[in-house]
This record gives sequence, structure tokens and C-alpha cells, in this order.
Amino acid sequence: MSNSGLISYTKLSPNHSGKRTKSIDTITIHCMAGNCSVETCGNLFASSARQASSNYGIGPDGRIALYVDEGNRSWCTSSNANDQRAVTIEVASDATHPYAVKDKAYESLLDLVTDICKRNGIQRLNFTGDKTGNLTMHCYFKSTLCPGPYLKSKFPYIASEVNKRLGAEATPEPFIVQITASSLNVRKGPGTSYAVAQTVRKGQVFTIVQQQGGWGKLK
Repeated sequence: MSNSGLISYTKLSPNHSGKRTKSIDTITIHCMAGNCSVETCGNLFASSARQASSNYGIGPDGRIALYVDEGNRSWCTSSNANDQRAVTIEVASDATHPYAVKDKAYESLLDLVTDICKRNGIQRLNFTGDKTGNLTMHCYFKSTLCPGPYLKSKFPYIASEVNKRLGAEATPEPFIVQITASSLNVRKGPGTSYAVAQTVRKGQVFTIVQQQGGWGKLK
């Protein structure tokens, strides 16, 4: 299992569980709660007394560091189940609310996440807002502010932008509308009643077919 070719600094931490027991299919993003350089973060993780690590770190200048080989499980999200399958990334951030991230660090984060997905065969990032997706946060597994309001707000865009770079098409959400017989041309067929109408969304015409008086879904 390879590591990212985007790294410019390496300081391997002793804080890990050795080889993973699961294949990589998830990415977990954290904030450092401090604008630490990759060297400073590496020194923190180098202490066995700290009992913490991540696979990668990104400094405020956008430099990327390796702290735990991708093939090993880091000690990052307080969840063995998540860390066995997730590549974990610590991103330098402000030390106070909303724990904002510098532009260079954010751009490197997008590059690194894309690279991890490509090398590990993750065809699409699925951000669900909870731990059922494959783009996760520390706060899904422990009571913590990490990764902070700033990065939390960016997760939908991170998934969308990385999927665009991967060439993964977004799954369209169904367009649901309330329909009533009084507002539509109702036709009665054998054994049931249904309604047919047209609606316009973003300049396109769609046909709605639905049983009378219920909910309609785009066909």
C-alpha cells in the first residue's frame, strides 16, 4: 500500500496499531485547533505519551506531511472501526471558533483527498452528514468540536469537488411535489386513478405521474 506522492515532510509516529484489518474506503478530516506547521504537528505525534496520531497532516502553508503509513491504522478518531478503514488527515486551523483553515491548506486538502481516493480505488465520496458515509468527522465518534464549524461547512463541497475531479457523476436527488386532483388533468384508468401533469424546473419540462391526491415524483 503506497503513500501519497504529495508529501514534502515525513516524521513517522510510534502511535499506531500496525497493519490495518480493513481495506481503505473512508477519509476522515480533522482540524488541529492551531496553525501548526507540519514539523510541529509531527513532533507532537512523535511522543508516545501523547497516544495520538494521524496518517497525514497539512500545515497552514499547504505543505503535506506523513505521520503514519497509509497501510497502518492511526490513532485519530477515537474509533477503532473507523480508523481501521479511514485515512485520517489533520489540517492546520485557527485555535478559536470557527477554527478556520487557510486557503493554501484547504487547496492541499482537496488535492490530498483526491489523491487518496484515486490510489485506493474510492470511486466516489459519499457525505451523508453522519458516520454511514465514507467522508467522516471526528465528532461522529466522540463528543468533540473537531473538525470545527468552518471545515464542517465545507464537507458537502469537498465531496462534490473531489467527485468532480474523480469523474464521478453526482446522484440526482428526486424532485418531489405535492399534487392534487383539482389542480391536474385527472384521467381514470382500469383499477386506479392517476394524474398527469407537467412542471418546469431549471428550464426543463418534466412529466409527473402519480396516484390521485398523493405525492408525485419525477419520472
